[in-house]
Amino acid sequence: MGHVNHAVYFTYLEQCRLTFWREITGAASPHTRVVIARAECDYRAPAHFGDELEIRVRVAGIGRSSFTLEYEIVQTARAERLAVGRTVMVAYDYETARSMLLPDETRALLERLMADLGSDTSPTPV
Repeated sequence: MGHVNHAVYFTYLEQCRLTFWREITGAASPHTRVVIARAECDYRAPAHFGDELEIRVRVAGIGRSSFTLEYEIVQTARAERLAVGRTVMVAYDYETARSMLLPDETRALLERLMADLGSDTSPTPV
């Protein structure tokens, strides 16, 4: 149909998230195993074949066992926001199959990232 399928946007968010953690920690997650408890995307305009996109991410909130990431998908040539997304990530203990408190090291990292990136209301490009 000439535009990017809606499901692909979640792949863009995932790739952005993995790149973000690898750049920050050297691993695909923030010091602990996490699972996605919620993923959402609001579509504003379609992306088309050949568009250059920039995916942006920021830490938007930190809970006891979870944290929230917010994303923007921007068509770079027009600086047009195509979509905004959000994921809620939960620290997860695979041995007990239950959520767990965020480890202190992870909480400290998230708080630092939120402070460093939080001065601007828009997510940081990755």
